Amino acid sequence: MDGLATVDAKGVVVPLNFTMPMAEKPYSYNYEPPPGVPARNTREETHEVKVFDGRAVNDRLSLDREGFVLVRRPTAAADLYDEAQIASVYYAECERLIKEATGAKRVVAFDHIVRNAALSAKGNQIKQPAGRVHNDYTAKSAPQRVRDLMGEEAEELLKHRYAEINLWRPIRGPLLRSPLALCDAQSLAQENLVPSDLRYPDRTGETYAVTYNPAQRWFYFPQMQADEAVLIRCFDSAQSGAARFSAHGAFEDPQSPPDAPPRESIEVRTLVFF
Repeated sequence: MDGLATVDAKGVVVPLNFTMPMAEKPYSYNYEPPPGVPARNTREETHEVKVFDGRAVNDRLSLDREGFVLVRRPTAAADLYDEAQIASVYYAECERLIKEATGAKRVVAFDHIVRNAALSAKGNQIKQPAGRVHNDYTAKSAPQRVRDLMGEEAEELLKHRYAEINLWRPIRGPLLRSPLALCDAQSLAQENLVPSDLRYPDRTGETYAVTYNPAQRWFYFPQMQADEAVLIRCFDSAQSGAARFSAHGAFEDPQSPPDAPPRESIEVRTLVFF
């Protein structure tokens, strides 16, 4: 087996939700679609997948190879539901952490999503865990994001290596419900990455939906604490190296206690320039 020797690693067999192969381009609306138009045109299929315990091999994981790694770093932000604290304290922390982890010259945090199933129904910006395997950027949308965000600098920045890395953290731990499954980038075939339109009122983004392949290798970090975070390399402009793209999605852990609280998490998206 290429990559990490996972045959002896602990793990759980869980249902993961993949996009069914389809002829037309997948789309989904991030707002109320026009009358008579479905919110998405995809269908999902669930596969039972063994998800290995990434803690057992974390000292051997690499952003450059597997595409994700667990780090321990507490945050000074007292309230990760507070937009002002996220912008003034947490973004800068994420930028520093990713800069240290990658050796990048510059990191720009530009967006975040807070997830809490218990609060998401109350009509705010808080979302539920994303229960479908996906990747946040494509070969088309990644450079477009740089152009959208970096203004006059963009074209010069695009001449050099850049990446898009997410920093994902539980707001409260231990995280017992809806942990994140992460696909080893070495086992992620291009044919399983399906460009998909994500339609907003003012623009159309593009993400990768992911189809199932039995060769995919999956990991998770059980019972993550609030002082831990996962770095996920969703895109890298370097043509060589396995981890150009990533795939991840939430799953229901059969080991979760029935009374486990809803998952509370925050993911920050960053542009990383080398």
